[in-house]
Amino acid sequence: MSRSFTLRHVRRLTTAVDSAARPITVSSIKNRLKKTYDPDEALKIYSSFTAAANISDLNPVATLHAQEYTVRRLSKSHRLSDIKTFLESHKSLPQITQEPFLSSLIRSYGIAGMFENALKTYQQMTDLGSPRSALSFNALLKACINSKLFDRVPGYFDEFPSKFGFLPDKFSYGILIKSYCEMGSPELAMSKLNEMEEKGIEIGAATCSPILQVLYKQGKGDEAGKFWDDMVKKRGCLPDVASYNVRLNHIQNGEPDAVKGFIEEMSEAGIKPDTVSYNYLITCYLRNGMMDEAKKVYDDLKEKGCNPNMATFRTLIFNLCKHERYVMGYQVFKKSAKAYKIPDFNTLKYLAEGLAKNGHTEEVKDMIRIIKKRYHPDMLKAWGMLTENLGLVIGDTEKTGVDELEKASST
Repeated sequence: MSRSFTLRHVRRLTTAVDSAARPITVSSIKNRLKKTYDPDEALKIYSSFTAAANISDLNPVATLHAQEYTVRRLSKSHRLSDIKTFLESHKSLPQITQEPFLSSLIRSYGIAGMFENALKTYQQMTDLGSPRSALSFNALLKACINSKLFDRVPGYFDEFPSKFGFLPDKFSYGILIKSYCEMGSPELAMSKLNEMEEKGIEIGAATCSPILQVLYKQGKGDEAGKFWDDMVKKRGCLPDVASYNVRLNHIQNGEPDAVKGFIEEMSEAGIKPDTVSYNYLITCYLRNGMMDEAKKVYDDLKEKGCNPNMATFRTLIFNLCKHERYVMGYQVFKKSAKAYKIPDFNTLKYLAEGLAKNGHTEEVKDMIRIIKKRYHPDMLKAWGMLTENLGLVIGDTEKTGVDELEKASST
């Protein structure tokens, strides 16, 4: 398919048979987008969703996730001009006058790191007939953060609310505080907490966590401890799992018993540990050479109501390889593929080379067949070189491992 397209052209690629074969729902589309790494296929899936459901009738929140998944797929292939064409095509739709819909375009540009396009879209709102409030303003500030333009946030915060006649909300302040923290200025961030209190704006854990994180990052553990006490006792801010995870990140280099004990403390406080929490425990065990304990935490995740994420798989596979447990690493890889959370190339290269070195060439071939099935050809050049370097020949008819995974993931 040509990389120059219009949304209308993409819609024509979707057959009536496909639309009739399966019900089009937000969850089904998100699931299909999650399972494809081909940007052209993502565009077809998105267009099947909007065409079948009539995009003008869809809730902006419902389309946002599908739109963002599609933009992420295009962004990974560095197809920025196609992202612009894709998002700009939405501006001709009647619901562009609705602020939530327009805000989704700003956010999507931010996800792709195309901030100037996000800013231009925000500046066009009057001409497009959309009102401005904290909703679209927060989308713009978030686009700044996603584009790593942290220093722009304070200027826009001072300029746009007064210029366009709205008040920043707690989320606006939260993004401003995060920008100061990303710039390494926790003092300025804390001054904004005082401003929020003076204005009667709610201070939540999500607002405070970036401050806690930057204090630990700067080696100011004592100040971080005092800030935690101030946040919880003085300001009455109830910690959430993310704020507890910031503290876990700080102590994960210590003794495993301390990390395990802190996770138990979370549970006793009524905070349910999540996958990130257990990732820190897994990492701590691994750093202390306790492979079996780390593997047990991983094996027990589902029992604890959690699912491994890409960081879980990456950390475990890397350390299994480090301890030359390549076959076990291969089994973990297959689970990551089934979950559509395949780790990065460098981690898997380490695994493939270890397997090949120890005579497990069939497992390496299976890995590469699975990866070829998952990824767009533009993203497979490094794997092609690795295949040549390992002296492997992989036939197109050898698809047993792929077929098994496809069958398992559909059940």
